[in-house]
Amino acid sequence: MKLKLIILLSIVLLAGLSTLSLTSCGVYRFTDASVPDSIKTIKVNFIENKASYVNPQLSPRLTDKLRQKIIAQTRLTQTNRDNADWEITATITQYNFSTSAISGQQASNNRLTVGVQIVLFDRTANDTRRYEVSRSFEFKGTLSFQAAEASLGDEMTRTLTDDIFNKLFSNW
Repeated sequence: MKLKLIILLSIVLLAGLSTLSLTSCGVYRFTDASVPDSIKTIKVNFIENKASYVNPQLSPRLTDKLRQKIIAQTRLTQTNRDNADWEITATITQYNFSTSAISGQQASNNRLTVGVQIVLFDRTANDTRRYEVSRSFEFKGTLSFQAAEASLGDEMTRTLTDDIFNKLFSNW
């Protein structure tokens, strides 16, 4: 009984301190995400794939995962209206396969490199910021490109989403 009371009091104290720290400054922070107080809504446009090679699953998966992460880790409200405080547009510009290691005159490792350009339009400040994210993913040289894409799909989506999120919501 005493242990439950101590745990409950600790939770209440931590919640109170968190609320105090969130309301005491002009910037909202949650898991290293920061958003100015003036920003309330966000529109994340479908991420287009304009790379020379198009993985048809990557754009929709990346778009959905980014939307989910923003909703889960910020206080922003997702909207599809054209008057959102922030509007994110992104394009997959690079999707290349290359050999990264050779052993016995054969490719022992290959690399898939994905690049994304991101544009953040801030309507409240009438300001546009541009970012680029690029990530490489290694896979065994014995795998076909299709097999590599299938095995790397979740990792690509998760990692690129994290990189894009960090570019957008860090260093305010």
